[in-house]
Amino acid sequence: MKIGIMGGSFDPVHNGHIGLAEDAVTMAGMDEVIMIPAGIQPFKQDRRTESGEDRFRMLALVAGQNDHITVSRNELDCEGVSYTYLTMRRIQEMNSKARLYFICGTDSFLKIDTWKNADELLTSYSYIVGCDRPGYRHKELMEAIDRITRKYGTDIITINNRQFDVSSTEIRERIAEGRSIAHLVPPAVERYIRENELYRL
Repeated sequence: MKIGIMGGSFDPVHNGHIGLAEDAVTMAGMDEVIMIPAGIQPFKQDRRTESGEDRFRMLALVAGQNDHITVSRNELDCEGVSYTYLTMRRIQEMNSKARLYFICGTDSFLKIDTWKNADELLTSYSYIVGCDRPGYRHKELMEAIDRITRKYGTDIITINNRQFDVSSTEIRERIAEGRSIAHLVPPAVERYIRENELYRL
């Protein structure tokens, strides 16, 4: 069984996140993609996020509409900083016979060998890298893949996932300004944000 792991703040989850998860299933052959909202992210400790519970519930609304997508509380229910290597260890322990693929975009992958316990991450797990912008840092990405593959023997799949011109930052700004986000997030997520008055200043 092949399981894709997709972590992040998901603050809020948007069409770009969902598109990458769905494309990992259709383009990279994942049997399941587990979306994991972060607890305390090592690189974002200075930024306020909505509660883990709200971020989890929005992801659960998305997962409820796709048979191949699930959501996990793995990081929310653990104390301390949400380091990726610890999350991957826990998921692997719960799915001992599965092959785990960490799903990320080009920018994240290019920094991955600077992450905590990078050696463990790159020798123990496989990767799906979304190339959502044609030609974006392509040469740099190919060089990084070649270097990492030679050094660690890492299995890396690249996919030309669908393009969505959207970011969580933009969504938060639009909500604060009273503008619509209906075209940026699924209807159920938009409704949840409105009913719970999230991202209001």
